[in-house]
Amino acid sequence: MSDITKYLRKQRLPHILCPGCGHGIVMNALLRAIDRAGLDQDKTAVVSGIGCSGRIPAYLDFNTLHTTHGRALAYATGLKLYRPDLTVIVLMGDGDASAIGGNHLIHAARRNIDLVAVVMNNSNYGMTSGQYSPLTPTARITTTSPYGNIEQPFDLAQLVQAAGASYVARSTTYHVQSLITYLEKAIKKKGFAFVEAVAQCPTYFGRKNKLGAGAEMLERFKTLAVDVKRAATLSPEERKGKIVIGEFADRAVPEYTERYGELIARLKAKDAHAVAGE
Repeated sequence: MSDITKYLRKQRLPHILCPGCGHGIVMNALLRAIDRAGLDQDKTAVVSGIGCSGRIPAYLDFNTLHTTHGRALAYATGLKLYRPDLTVIVLMGDGDASAIGGNHLIHAARRNIDLVAVVMNNSNYGMTSGQYSPLTPTARITTTSPYGNIEQPFDLAQLVQAAGASYVARSTTYHVQSLITYLEKAIKKKGFAFVEAVAQCPTYFGRKNKLGAGAEMLERFKTLAVDVKRAATLSPEERKGKIVIGEFADRAVPEYTERYGELIARLKAKDAHAVAGE
C-alpha cells in the first residue's frame, strides 16, 4: 500500500476536527484516490469554502486555496479557466455547497466544467454549533430546529445529475472502498464530477439526535445504505429513511473549458482574417 503521508503538510498537524468526525475518513479516501490516479502534486489544486471541510486543504501538500463561504466553486471555475492543465478538486460541506453555494453548484454542473466536487454531508453546519442545512433530514433535531426540521432535504445527487454533470456518485464514510473508487473515477472523468460523502458529526448532529458516538453512527450508515440499483426496485415507503449509494451518472458530455478554448481560437482566427483583408 502506498504511503499517502507524502501528500500531507505534517507541520500543520494535529488537525482540529472533533473526535469521531467523518471528514478525516473522507480526506484519507481522497488521498488514496489521488494516489491511485497518479496525480502530480504540482499540477493539482484543492479549493475549499468555509466550514469543517474547509480546513482540510490546510493539511494537504498541493496547490491549495481556502475561499469564502459558498464560493469555492466560483473560485475553482476561475482557476480552471486560467489553468485548464490543472486538476482542480473542490471540497465543500453540505451547507456550503447546497445553501449559499447552491446556485454555483447547479451552474457548474450545467456548464459541465472539468472540476471534481466533493461534498461532505454531515447533515448540519458543524463548525457553527449544528444549525440545519438543506441536507438535514426531515424531523431531525438541530440547533435551529429544536422541535424537528419541518423542511424536506435536497437530494444533491439527483439535482446535479439533472443539471448536466458528467459523473455523479454517493457513498458514506462506512463504505470507504467504494468512496475511494468513486473519487478516483471522478478525478479521471472529463467534465463536472460530483461525489457526495455522507459523513458523521457526533459532536452536534449525533448528540442532538441521540445517534451515539462516531462508531455507532458508522454502523447506522451500514444499516441504512442501499445501492442505487436495489433502491430502484423499492417502493417509496421502503426507500424512506434509506441512504441511496452508488453511481447515478457516468456519461460523456461536452466540457466547458474545451468549448471555451475552441471559441477563443475561432474568434482569433476571424480577427486574423479581418486584419489580412480576407
